[in-house]
Amino acid sequence: MGTAAEEGRAVPRYVQIAEDIVQQIRGGVLKPGDMVPSESELVDRYNVSGGTIRKAMVEVRASGLVETRHGKGSIVKDRPPVRHRSSDRFRRSHRQGGKAAYLAESAQSGATAKVSVLYIGPMEAPEDAADRLGVAAGTQVLARRRLYFRNGTPVETASSYLPWDVVKDIPELFAENPGGGGIYARLEDHGHEFAEFVETLQARPASKAEASELALSPGAPVVHLIREARTTEGRVVEVCDTLMAADQFVFEYRIPARD
Repeated sequence: MGTAAEEGRAVPRYVQIAEDIVQQIRGGVLKPGDMVPSESELVDRYNVSGGTIRKAMVEVRASGLVETRHGKGSIVKDRPPVRHRSSDRFRRSHRQGGKAAYLAESAQSGATAKVSVLYIGPMEAPEDAADRLGVAAGTQVLARRRLYFRNGTPVETASSYLPWDVVKDIPELFAENPGGGGIYARLEDHGHEFAEFVETLQARPASKAEASELALSPGAPVVHLIREARTTEGRVVEVCDTLMAADQFVFEYRIPARD
């Protein structure tokens, strides 16, 4: 914002309003956790139409300083996003230390994290997960579906699919809390040593159902992440299908510059 003014062009009114709101946030007039005034309040304050305010709020949201939650309005962010250090987060030392990745990363960002288990039990493998696991679509697998919260706000859903022959003799994987280090630690306890984790990410708008589950505005951006957990024997023993509110996460990768 401000580029048009620097080039000598007239700055649209909605851009001026957006700049004013952003400056209020950066200057501490609107503090972390505060609600941005409603559309009707902003219409009265700036003496403009609702359409102008809606365009201004698009610019404000693009700044990354606010988050918009369905039914709540726009709130000034009170914490930096969780940083996914994808080259580090699944180190064996973390599991041995009893740290599950999401909870550890949330703590590092200063956030309060919570996990709600939505379902644990047998399920017919969805086609994509079955293909990645190397089984036929519809084959029985263990499904673990969770909803993750950050400072009380839902930010991520995750559904894990694990081969039945692998999990049937690991009772901890059927429990809501599988113990320190999470399900990967329990799999390694039973001889399934991991060699690598392969992640595929795609950014896209949330569907109506997804937006509702994550309390997002319709069409809000999400990151769809699918992870394969591969053992030293070359077998994929878990596929995790994850949907993340895009404004709540930063992804960091370390890529070696050598063969």
